Amino acid sequence: MSPVLARGPDLEAFVRRDGEGGGRLELLVAGARCAACIRKIEAAVDALPGVAGARLNLTTGKLAVDLTGPDARPDVIMETVEALGYRASLFDPAQAVAAQDQEGRELAVALGVAGFGAGNVMMFTVPAWAGLFGQELNASTLTLMYWMAAIVATPCALFAGRPFFRSAWTSLWRGKANMDVPISIGVILTLAVSFSETLLHGRHAYFDAAVTLLFLLLIGRYLDHRLRASARSAARDLLALQAPVALRLHHGVESGVPVAQVRVGDRLAVPPGQRIPVDGQVEAGVSDIDNALITGETALTAVGPGARLHAGALNLTGRLVMVASARSEDSTLAAIARLMEAGAQSRSAYVRLADKAAALYVPIVHAAAALTFVGAWALGLGPREALLRAAAVLIVTCPCALGLAAPAVQIAASARLFRKGVLVKSGAALERLAEVDHVVLDKTGVLTEGRPRLVDAPAHLVALAAPLARASRHPLALALAREAGLGLVAQACVETAGQGVEGLIQGRRARLGRAAFVGVEQAQGAETELWFGFEGDLKIRFTFEDAPRADAVQAVADLRALGLTVEILSGDLAGPVSRIAAALGVVDWRAGLTPFDKVEAIDTLKARNRKVLMVGDGLNDAAALARAQASMAPGAAVDAAQNAADLVFTGEGLAAVATAIGVARSARARALQNFAFSAAYNLLAMPAAMAGLVNPFIAALAMSGSSMVVLLNALRPGWRR
Repeated sequence: MSPVLARGPDLEAFVRRDGEGGGRLELLVAGARCAACIRKIEAAVDALPGVAGARLNLTTGKLAVDLTGPDARPDVIMETVEALGYRASLFDPAQAVAAQDQEGRELAVALGVAGFGAGNVMMFTVPAWAGLFGQELNASTLTLMYWMAAIVATPCALFAGRPFFRSAWTSLWRGKANMDVPISIGVILTLAVSFSETLLHGRHAYFDAAVTLLFLLLIGRYLDHRLRASARSAARDLLALQAPVALRLHHGVESGVPVAQVRVGDRLAVPPGQRIPVDGQVEAGVSDIDNALITGETALTAVGPGARLHAGALNLTGRLVMVASARSEDSTLAAIARLMEAGAQSRSAYVRLADKAAALYVPIVHAAAALTFVGAWALGLGPREALLRAAAVLIVTCPCALGLAAPAVQIAASARLFRKGVLVKSGAALERLAEVDHVVLDKTGVLTEGRPRLVDAPAHLVALAAPLARASRHPLALALAREAGLGLVAQACVETAGQGVEGLIQGRRARLGRAAFVGVEQAQGAETELWFGFEGDLKIRFTFEDAPRADAVQAVADLRALGLTVEILSGDLAGPVSRIAAALGVVDWRAGLTPFDKVEAIDTLKARNRKVLMVGDGLNDAAALARAQASMAPGAAVDAAQNAADLVFTGEGLAAVATAIGVARSARARALQNFAFSAAYNLLAMPAAMAGLVNPFIAALAMSGSSMVVLLNALRPGWRR
């Protein structure tokens, strides 16, 4: 249970104070879903007296507020957050996880209850439909069947409809009407009219329609929640790369402290094999750093005193002493995670379109129903008949077809892509993918195979160097060892950070590494070569390449055939990037980019009104994947990249990218056709119901028929197969 909070001085007990009068307050904020929420909350708290800074993390829900002195009022901070419409409590990690999972569990349970109700209510409504085929039940049996249907459907509909009812009430309380308002009114009114008809021994009730509609709509609502949960999972995967403990140096003594307690200016020790805990600079020591998180490339970076270090990078060969330049929540990793969260929490364009339609639908349809009731009563009809005519107006115009217009198409298109090896993580992804006009491709792992491969080396020379290669963890040495296969390992090996490895092979001293380290003078070093040689003997040069995917040229041609422009953004050096761009015929390319550079490039393209599809596979691509209009990742990509991407494609080829765009464009056309049909249907059905030409039973059939037309149109692209 969450702690009971008191306003005023009691909250001061939960502020962690330092020796200089400052402090930190950590709150759990519930209800924040997007980048706009982050900006609104942080700006409001930053403006309070005594607040040095505020940082909200969507993944954990934690709002960390730095306080500068006695002017800061923790109770005022909490009240400010709650005044913005969010719930705030003291931060508890276990409570934060529980709060994130609660919505998903509620939607899953509601979906299960609605499915149970929709299936079981048919046991009683199908016999009632028998009258359509000349086997009509007698009046008492028909009434019994409706009462049994009411017993099953009513509690299921009221329970499963809670997410829609809450959303509708919140929207109306703010003076607006979203799509959940007509859905909620339609469900409640359908139940009310059904009870009225059952009590009055009428011929038709509609309990099955109410619960079935909720079941179909909850499918889409639950899938949307899973998309948001996937974005949070991607951010958690990224933050998990941050070392949980840092070795702080104080007067020469090392002590382990939680990384959250590291402050700017702290001296930290980083042994070989450990990840860099926070951003900082090297004070002493030399080593090789695996910066794949930042550059996405396998080439190691040699660092020494003064070099900049990024949180999450892997220290491989030497012990480093560094000075922290940022706290853990301000590190490079945390910044990338925030970009991923903010980019992924976007609403569906079709949902926004449906909400705009609802803003017009609600006042028009409900005013028409009210006028129908008053007019029918004034013309001499009794209150029951007038109510049934008004109910027919609401039932026949119930936004079932409008609510299913996009989800039905998205489900059908997702199934088609699944058969082609493409996993679609949300319907909104297809909407955005259909609009792209520019494709940004990462190099390593997307256009290339993603691992270095030895080029044209005789087997006997490979065998000579293999014992030293097996003793190193350098990516190029691993490629050399992989080519040689299993075998002996050199003895007395010593690896020099940033240079290479030295050891004894059958009693002879040998070296493997950079040209200068091996003793080759005036050689032009390259990032894709290794030198090997025995002491006092000839030196051997091994070259490596990251080979392009077999269908990369055809994939780029297919994208251009769809009218798209193509660009390469890579963290690799300019040489390899220029070569792959020339091989593919791509004119626009950029090299040496950090994750933030890639995000900035995406933002620049978006500012020019370009709709960008990003295809990447590395941790350094995760933020850009979340930032782009749409994003794809191969099945071999790291977990964070797959979670940040909208679509994941299997296999070794890139043909799935163009295929997915083609299917998405077809789905967009079907969705727009469904919206047009829904509008035309309502324009024709409403006047007929107002004129009394449509009774509630016919209205229910027409409503179901409109939904069926929408579903069949969604399935139409797959009929040819």
